[in-house]
Amino acid sequence: MALSLHGIALRYFVEVARTGSISDASARLHVAVSAISRQVARLESELGVALFERRPRGMALSEAGERLLAYAQRSLLEAEHVMKEIGGLETLHGSMIKVVSSEGFAADFLPAAMAAFRILYPGIDFTLSVMSPGAATRQVRDGDADLALTFSLAPEKGVKVEHTERAPVLALLRADHPLAARAKVSLADLQRYPLVLPEPGTTIRQLIDITCVLEGILLEPELTCNNSGAMYRYAQKSGAIMFTGLLSVRDRYAGDGFVVVPLTHPQMRQRSIQVQTMAGRELPPSVRAFRDFLIAEMAGTKPAGGGAPATARKRVSRNPGAAG
Repeated sequence: MALSLHGIALRYFVEVARTGSISDASARLHVAVSAISRQVARLESELGVALFERRPRGMALSEAGERLLAYAQRSLLEAEHVMKEIGGLETLHGSMIKVVSSEGFAADFLPAAMAAFRILYPGIDFTLSVMSPGAATRQVRDGDADLALTFSLAPEKGVKVEHTERAPVLALLRADHPLAARAKVSLADLQRYPLVLPEPGTTIRQLIDITCVLEGILLEPELTCNNSGAMYRYAQKSGAIMFTGLLSVRDRYAGDGFVVVPLTHPQMRQRSIQVQTMAGRELPPSVRAFRDFLIAEMAGTKPAGGGAPATARKRVSRNPGAAG
């Protein structure tokens, strides 16, 4: 059984679990259906339990299969790293850290943090995939990524939250906007002005929509977009109001002629940023080092881009919890 749990059978099992089908796993792995079927049957025979429930429309994991999958994902991910990390962090060459993130972090904060980290450890490379918060969490939970930086509105299952901090939704206004000098603003204040909104499904849009329903507010944006970079540029050129978290724009907004203003609604303070890794996994040295570096960057203790000006931080700090 030990050989199966550390060999090709485990890889085949994971792919069948992910796709829900031996034929689909065969296509993805470029391995014959019969070979995959034999290895899965071998695993089930050695363990003495059924790992899948065979259904007309595919295969679903049994309770035992769920437990084995959690082990398998950790085991395969750790095996991938250990081959590259013998010799210690400083001697790594070609080590790859797989990062996934919400779209708001990808335009500025994460690329800057990665570039600064590689000055310290030039042998460590990255892949960065940008996706929805839920998809980012699933990638880490399933072992397809080492680390996620994402927004969350509720506790997440199957991941370890390495760091969390509050990330209130703020209004991003051009410095010449009539409301730019306000200490706080409400959605009712903003609805009279041109607005830019993210598409439904993002954490910002969810909180805005909830608040609008609760308070009977109707927002009619002149631009709805699924790309924060495009919304930022549009707001800069047009003077429209955008909604953001501080970390997404911290190192550039003041220089680009913006101010950030807290929102009065308590719902807008319910969001958090999370650094997530796979639950139960012992992180390899390179991932641990980047995790610690990233958390320090978030706190501004080792800023890659100089951090927000003190005046900007003071404005945000008027609202409790707005430093995220």
